[in-house]
Amino acid sequence: MANEASVSNEYGCSMTELKELMEVRGAEGVAKIAANYTNAEGLCVRLKTSAQSGIKASEIPRRQQVFGANVIPPKPPKTFLQLVLEAMQDYTLIMLIVCAVVSLSISVYQMLRKKEPGEQHGDDSEEEAGWIEGVAIAVAVIVVVLVTAFNDWSKERQFRGLQAKLEQEHLFDVIREGQVSKVLVSDIVVGDICQVKYGDALPADGIIIQSNDLKVDESSLTGESDHVKKGEDRDPMLLSGTNVMEGSGKMVVTAVGINSQAGIIFNLLGASGNEEDDSNNSNVKKAGNVDTVTAGEQKTPHAENIQLSNVGAAADANPDTMPAGEADKPKKKSSSSKEKSILQAKLTTLAIRIGNVGSAIGAITLLVLIIKYCVETFAQPPVGTGDSFDFARDLKKLIEFVVIAVTVIVVAVPEGLPLAVTLSLAYSVKKMMNDNNLVRHLDACETMGNATAICSDKTGTLTTNRMTVVQSFVAGAHEKSITKRYEDYPASLSEILCRAISLNSGYTSRIMPAEQANELPKQIGNKTECALLGYVEAMGRNYDDYRREVPEEAIHKIYTFNSVRKSMSTVVKRKSGAGYTLFTKGASEMVLGKCNFILDEQGKPKPFPRADQDRIVSNVIEPMASDGLRTICIAYKDFVPASAGPGPSDAAFKEEPNWDDEDFIVSKLTCIAIVGIEDPVRPEVPAAIRQCQSAGICVRMVTGDNVNTARSIASKCGILKPGENFLVLEGKEFNKRIRDPATGQVSQARFDQVWPKLRVLARSSPQDKYTLVSGIIASKITASREVVAVTGDGTNDGPALKKADVGFAMGLQGTDVAKEASDIILTDDNFSSIVKAVKWGRNVYDSISKFLQFQLTVNVVAVAVAVFSSCVITDTPLRAIQMLWVNLIMDTLASLALATELPSDELLERKPYGRTKPLIDIVMLRNICGNALYQLVITFTLLFAGDKIMDTPIQFGSPVPTQHFTAIFNAFVMMTLFNEVNARKIHDQRNVFSGLQRNIIFVIIWLTTFALQVIIVQVGGMVFRTRGLDLSHWLWCLCFGAGSLVWHQLVISVPISVLPSCLEIGGSTEEEIEQILDEENADQVGGLGEVETDLNKKGQVLWIRGLARLQTQIRVVNAFRMGLDADFDKRSTNNSLSYGNIANFLRSNPSLDREENEGEIAFADERTNGEVAA
Repeated sequence: MANEASVSNEYGCSMTELKELMEVRGAEGVAKIAANYTNAEGLCVRLKTSAQSGIKASEIPRRQQVFGANVIPPKPPKTFLQLVLEAMQDYTLIMLIVCAVVSLSISVYQMLRKKEPGEQHGDDSEEEAGWIEGVAIAVAVIVVVLVTAFNDWSKERQFRGLQAKLEQEHLFDVIREGQVSKVLVSDIVVGDICQVKYGDALPADGIIIQSNDLKVDESSLTGESDHVKKGEDRDPMLLSGTNVMEGSGKMVVTAVGINSQAGIIFNLLGASGNEEDDSNNSNVKKAGNVDTVTAGEQKTPHAENIQLSNVGAAADANPDTMPAGEADKPKKKSSSSKEKSILQAKLTTLAIRIGNVGSAIGAITLLVLIIKYCVETFAQPPVGTGDSFDFARDLKKLIEFVVIAVTVIVVAVPEGLPLAVTLSLAYSVKKMMNDNNLVRHLDACETMGNATAICSDKTGTLTTNRMTVVQSFVAGAHEKSITKRYEDYPASLSEILCRAISLNSGYTSRIMPAEQANELPKQIGNKTECALLGYVEAMGRNYDDYRREVPEEAIHKIYTFNSVRKSMSTVVKRKSGAGYTLFTKGASEMVLGKCNFILDEQGKPKPFPRADQDRIVSNVIEPMASDGLRTICIAYKDFVPASAGPGPSDAAFKEEPNWDDEDFIVSKLTCIAIVGIEDPVRPEVPAAIRQCQSAGICVRMVTGDNVNTARSIASKCGILKPGENFLVLEGKEFNKRIRDPATGQVSQARFDQVWPKLRVLARSSPQDKYTLVSGIIASKITASREVVAVTGDGTNDGPALKKADVGFAMGLQGTDVAKEASDIILTDDNFSSIVKAVKWGRNVYDSISKFLQFQLTVNVVAVAVAVFSSCVITDTPLRAIQMLWVNLIMDTLASLALATELPSDELLERKPYGRTKPLIDIVMLRNICGNALYQLVITFTLLFAGDKIMDTPIQFGSPVPTQHFTAIFNAFVMMTLFNEVNARKIHDQRNVFSGLQRNIIFVIIWLTTFALQVIIVQVGGMVFRTRGLDLSHWLWCLCFGAGSLVWHQLVISVPISVLPSCLEIGGSTEEEIEQILDEENADQVGGLGEVETDLNKKGQVLWIRGLARLQTQIRVVNAFRMGLDADFDKRSTNNSLSYGNIANFLRSNPSLDREENEGEIAFADERTNGEVAA
């Protein structure tokens, strides 16, 4: 970065000067700008940029060199050696390494020591080959460690590439060379002119040049939940890491990267982090490690949810928006329950229990072997041989016994479970991208499989979101089709209508020419506004002509759309004469209620009494809504100086009107027109909703539209069916029914009387959506808690998205805030993509169940064989090196094979499992025990009668590999392989080969495993303790393996009704599930302790409190989200200081005392500027 003097000479502002400027707020900031630069445009002059046209593209490299780039260097990744050392931390691997080292030491000692004349120590071949088993175990351990480390290293590269990929998707509107273009946040430089609007997440610091009703959420910096009003003469400072909650404007960028307010915090944290790391090995992340997660770490949901410790939290804390009793519950330090999914929590508990059982069995086996050896060796005849103590011989035996015990533990411990979950989720997440589901939280993938309710928006999700004006009420006439043009109406009426639409819309909303001759024009921006602009063009006028007359900077005042107003208003100078004109558009019945006049057939205002309003509602608005149209009322009001002779419909004024008195300003309007906008139902939606209903999922529509419009669309979608007893409510009626009249708070008992029959909630606010979601989740009237998914696209949908079990944000129309608050982003905004997510979620659960059924069958057989044979014949047909191979089949290859099954439509033909379903239900338990019984019978039969069946002489205790034990090992693996095919079906399907042709990965892995088994048996020799088998032996083994397929058909024929349900394993009550999740959350909460004392600003403390301990699993799965090219790896050397970086960092560091900073949420804009309904 250039030195201060040269920078000041070149640009008139040094970096230090700009930093100091951004540290002041409010009136102090206004005064400082006025004193140093006159105004914001004066600052632009000093920075050599234009407030209207911005900078030139050729200036960017120099500005990055002088003021820095909008990036923060990432923390260096862990080296391969570090990953190797981490992989060696597994205690079973450590035990095997110790055993291998001791075994090798004894073998070398016996080979090197000189024998006394006539001394015999068993078979010489055994002594010469004694080193092989130790080396083989060591090699196997090395392979496992290297593979694990390589996988982690490759995932690390993929993850860093993913960050670069995500950065490429975060664009911001910037004016350069007079043109508005979307620019990567990493390419934003000091001097850029950025357009900011509702829903934006600010990626850099800046000074406001022009603003309209701008409000910003700065809770991430100050902890204050109230939105801060911003303006040129009020508080012109916009800071990185904050949300635009309302309005729009332009700013000149003054600081980026580590020089911004966010960057300064990162630097402070980095310095503190270094001290902590040096002294206490703290988990504090360095400043550079903003958006990077390394091995051994896990992103918490707070690192993904955009609601910066405030929006969702404030909603949670608002007693008016939650069921009674919920507000009284104690707050949890970690408010999110999404840090670990229910399935993962259950699997972790199950794996630990099985591991403990396996360890206990291993310890008992070791004890039995030692006691038996001591008795047989040291006891006097006839009980034992009466031998004396021989250190080398006895230590070698002890090592053998330890290896056998470790083998039991290795086989019993289901280490493949985490890998199976990881692979299944990773594969699903990657494939879901092809189905337009960008998964942000891995647990959302699995949770969707249990969804019982979906609360969906209407616009763009159930409908196409390509809107067109198809009906109108203008000049007293209801036109059922749009045929009249500009000249067909009185000139004054046509002019005021076109002017009202063109100027009272976001200037970012535009209609672009079609790219192809046979395509429709492209709608850019808010689709409701685009429909109205298309209406202007249909009348034969160009909306851009009106906008050129009144450029955006000439607009006097804007009241942006929000969920309270349900309308948007714009104030401009009157076209003729002094004064102002207010244009308003919005929900028809709400705007109509504010009208005192209406334009008649001649385009003249006439009184508009309540009776006439009611008549228009019943004769125009309701019929339009019944046709499924969104109805918009367009109105205006002239403010004329008293001296200029105002008319009856004008508002006279002597002094400048108080524009902050919105109730007065937007009242006594004159109605111009009412239009009906068509938004057709997506053709694929009715079928998708039928699939949901057959899958046991209730779909509810939550919209801001008119109740009649909502009812019509819901009927077309299939949400409402003729003859059903359902409820269609407006937001006001909904609140009236669920709230206690005495207290005004939500009563769960009253709520439970409403929600089961509710199908459509119209004219709803974000508070209503949050109340609906939280109330359904809190309800206890169903056998199992409802699992709720919800869609949202507006900033204030954040609380509902956060509260829901799975939050879906709209990828096309959603704001940055909504996307960051979500679990899954719908890249096509299509409801049918939600159904695909349900299918993938159920497929994940089934994949885990398949693997669980397969692995536990192997575990039962292998442990039983190892323990029984070791204790009875003091030998085992399944050697440690062989069991490592079996473990490889179970943990890695089977995981990959069973986790890559593609979902089928039959997954949607059953009801959800429910949160309390046992991991191992009675069907799985029957299959596990039944198949294990078959394998045990075959194995023990071969062990004691192998010479009669396969003509393999029985040889127990042989120092060299025998065909007898090799045949047992081979038969066991063959039965395991064929049982892997059985495990593909877990719902008693007869045809286990169904769909096999669609899973080529399974076929390849199965054939590869078979081929490797052939090689191991035939040429493994002393390394794998095998001896080549004859063709007849192989045929017998294949017959035993294939017999598993036939036996499985018998097993699934056993009715589960004859088996007691008490045998199910892994079931949990709702209370136990919540306890599991709470414990997992508590385990992940960490603190900084004394770091806070080094910081002297309250807002900065909030940035670094309560850093969560991060783990590997989430990182690995996130890395699988999409395939990445090497180009992204190159880009990943720097992480952009985008809002995503800042928000991710902030949410990974929630305040441990967050309750102190929570307050009432001010629900603001629901959508982009000017959108009128949900």
